[in-house]
Amino acid sequence: MNKLERYYEKFDESKRLSRRHGEVEFFVTNFFIQKYLKMFDNPKIVDIGAGTGAYSVELSKSGYDTTAVEFVSSNLEKLRKQRANIKTFLGDARNLDMLKDDSFDITLLLGPMYHQTNLQDKLKALNEAKRVTKNGGYIFVAYYMNEYGILTNGFKNKNILQAIVEKRVDKNFHILSKEDDLYSFERLEDIDYYKNQVGLTRETIFSPDGASDYMRDSLNKLTEEEFELFKKYQLSICERPELLGAGSHLVDVLKKC
Repeated sequence: MNKLERYYEKFDESKRLSRRHGEVEFFVTNFFIQKYLKMFDNPKIVDIGAGTGAYSVELSKSGYDTTAVEFVSSNLEKLRKQRANIKTFLGDARNLDMLKDDSFDITLLLGPMYHQTNLQDKLKALNEAKRVTKNGGYIFVAYYMNEYGILTNGFKNKNILQAIVEKRVDKNFHILSKEDDLYSFERLEDIDYYKNQVGLTRETIFSPDGASDYMRDSLNKLTEEEFELFKKYQLSICERPELLGAGSHLVDVLKKC
């Protein structure tokens, strides 16, 4: 059992997006997925790093031709138990040899980039997503953001001094991921670099959760009406450049030309 499998044996991925801060992320991300799906007739979708199927099951139930690839076998079992009409594969985002070139209109890469801790693997995963996407198709790539890691695990949890001593954070407060780390953390310039190295064109970039991960307790105290307004608020500001990178996640929408 590798480090990811050990982690997901303890962490219930199926519940993450059902909590209010996760609902915000899902609501905003799904809005953009639906927006781009409308550009195609009978689109084909692949969800790489599908987890337990939050997005792929929803898309399949809406009638879309959906394929899911997941690295963690226990997550894939939970996805398959939902009995949605999805083609499923156990596989690694860095090597999608079970999928043909130019097969999908929409490719979701909403988890794997979190767990690639070196540049070579990040570019492998992004290049594989590009390979299986049709010309004119779109790739949704999610990243875990540097400032969220610094503010929460660094300062809020009082680990910042130890991180500096252990050289896990550089002089510019950029988190330096090591090979055995579970997550990697990005800044906008990192995300721009990956996009340019692979040769993809950005359509938009948005923050699916914004401040919601920082204010979990406050969100839980909102009434249903207030919470619905918060989701609409986050959707309305998610592309504002002054707020990109401030939330825990960022989604880059890229086009294969």
